Amino acid sequence: MAEKKKSEKKTNTAPEYMLTYGDMVTLILTFFVLLIGDTAADPRQMQLLLSAFNGSLGVFQGGMTLSSGALAEMGQTIESLPSVERGSALARSKNQAQEILKPEIRAKQVRVTEDERGITISLAADTFFAPGSADLNIERGSELLTKVIQLAASLSDNRIAVEGHTDDTPVGGTDVYRNNWELSTARAQSVLNYMAGEGVPSRRLQVVGYAETKPIENNDTPEGRAYNRRVDIVILRN
Repeated sequence: MAEKKKSEKKTNTAPEYMLTYGDMVTLILTFFVLLIGDTAADPRQMQLLLSAFNGSLGVFQGGMTLSSGALAEMGQTIESLPSVERGSALARSKNQAQEILKPEIRAKQVRVTEDERGITISLAADTFFAPGSADLNIERGSELLTKVIQLAASLSDNRIAVEGHTDDTPVGGTDVYRNNWELSTARAQSVLNYMAGEGVPSRRLQVVGYAETKPIENNDTPEGRAYNRRVDIVILRN
């Protein structure tokens, strides 16, 4: 009777360098996650991260790991990354804006939206400006703009774009503005001047007029044209 051959058990043992190599790949992955985040990484956190690479290349004797502290804790979960934390702050600010502007939203004086640019607070131009005019009605607009300024103050690192828009009706009956480009820019400038006068740093502000080129509703109806006549205050993502 033939003897049964004993099957040899093969043991798969990873090379010793794989442990160090795996640690290095994890650190590189964390580094690039920070680079592609929607906000700039905090310089202190970036310095901590880069310090992890000091002495990381070469042959180790074993037993090396991260010491406890900010570096060891950073990156344990994706929610702890600086860019994600700041993105969450912007999302919370949108909810805060919808809450404090609830009366104006119900009255269709304001719209609050969020997209890849940031939070957009759209002010109905007819509420704050007379037809063909860029003179801000302070009596009607100061309370609302004060709320917007308070919201902007809670996001002090974010820039703010003030953008003017009109419907497609040509400007007429006035010698002040020759076209909708001038009118939309002048209205945005009036809002920016008010915000700067109330303490918003000028370095955070920028202004632009789009005339009728970026409608949010159809210009074929009076209601649609009314929505298109607006000034957008955009709290930009960093």
